[in-house]
Amino acid sequence: MTTLSQPSSAPETESDPERRKRLRTVVAASLLGTTVEWYDFFLYATAASLVFNQLFFPDQSSFVGTMLAFATFAVGFVVRPIGGVVFGHIGDRIGRKKTLALTMFIMGIATALMGVLPTHEQVGIVAPILLLLLRILQGFALGGEWAGAVLLAVEHSPEKKRGLFGSIPQVGLALGLALGTGVFAALQVIFDEEQFLSYGWRIAFLLSLVLVGVGFVVRLKVDETPAFREVQELAKKSAAPLVDVFRPGVRRSTVLGLLSRWGEGAAFNTWGVFAIAYATKDLDFEKVPVLLVVTVAALVMAGLLPLSGVLVDRYGAKRIYIIGISAYGLAVFPAFGLFGTNDLMWFAVAMVVVFGIVHALFYGAQGTLYASLYPAEIRYTGLSVVYQFSGIYASGITPMILTALIAAGGGSPWIACAYLVGTAAVSVVATALIRKQDLRL
Repeated sequence: MTTLSQPSSAPETESDPERRKRLRTVVAASLLGTTVEWYDFFLYATAASLVFNQLFFPDQSSFVGTMLAFATFAVGFVVRPIGGVVFGHIGDRIGRKKTLALTMFIMGIATALMGVLPTHEQVGIVAPILLLLLRILQGFALGGEWAGAVLLAVEHSPEKKRGLFGSIPQVGLALGLALGTGVFAALQVIFDEEQFLSYGWRIAFLLSLVLVGVGFVVRLKVDETPAFREVQELAKKSAAPLVDVFRPGVRRSTVLGLLSRWGEGAAFNTWGVFAIAYATKDLDFEKVPVLLVVTVAALVMAGLLPLSGVLVDRYGAKRIYIIGISAYGLAVFPAFGLFGTNDLMWFAVAMVVVFGIVHALFYGAQGTLYASLYPAEIRYTGLSVVYQFSGIYASGITPMILTALIAAGGGSPWIACAYLVGTAAVSVVATALIRKQDLRL
């Protein structure tokens, strides 16, 4: 396996206006695409917290129904590594652009079909089975999305702005979450509870068709990345990218990347997913204010992520990631302490500070850090392996783990907090062990 020299970010004959236009298209394609796909994915998370336990698992207790709804949410993370391997291989063999168009198409169809699913009351056990199958399709598509979007941005970026460009896909994720919770909040205001459970929630899923159409058109306009073009020109494509990701010399980077992401993955689904169920069920807050708090926190994060990218360009992705994840670990117990006041204002303060501000610091560094672990010919697969395989234990099962730990603690969140701090500690140590020679970008 050959490590490629880093290609220039644009052809030598490209004029400044052409370069600026190309970079604007790249930013739009990366941002819009990730926003749409993560809207689809986290829309399910919001629905799992508020709707699916009632419509698809109605015969269970509130606790069991919520756990089953979160279990189907987790399935999306379990299947994501399969999508990551498949689309990573395609992306390293035929290119980033075509692969990203395919993932968006699959995700949009799966999400829209969720909007027309019959409920358990209408077709019985068939309803949750169909829901599960569509969630599997969602997870499969998303498995190839994040890595491709990061590479689309980073491999097109000017050398001194890789951190900034690498933060763009993360902005899309935050906007996707904000859009999903915001749309749900708006629909709950427009419709009463009966109307919302009957048909109102479906509108959010059908809206995906419009968003996917816009994102798909923009992605078709973007050029293939310079790094992949060089792989083609030098005929250095990897025959088996997945195998090469675990070869000596690269395997260490893969293992450290998988451990490094644990804290961030657990954090995102704690504040972006679990907190909704916890606030509405355990703290008895109204749904709409909670959704609005999460939406505001996600928007704050989206606004601060580019600043994290700028800091990465100045101080390095590794350093910023360690500082951010350390700050998060220190903030977990105080945040849940504020939750325990049962005051919506303090809940909002905790969410905005921990999720909106602190999370943005290390989340913005993540794409550039992990993309740097691999040479161009296996970068799509390597990035997918780190992000998607870690998603199983770091992200997907986190709401279930926290729900179970709080139940085991008799309603107290402190055992769950200790778990979250532990994941942050693992991330700090693993990231600190990444050496300068492990970084290839």
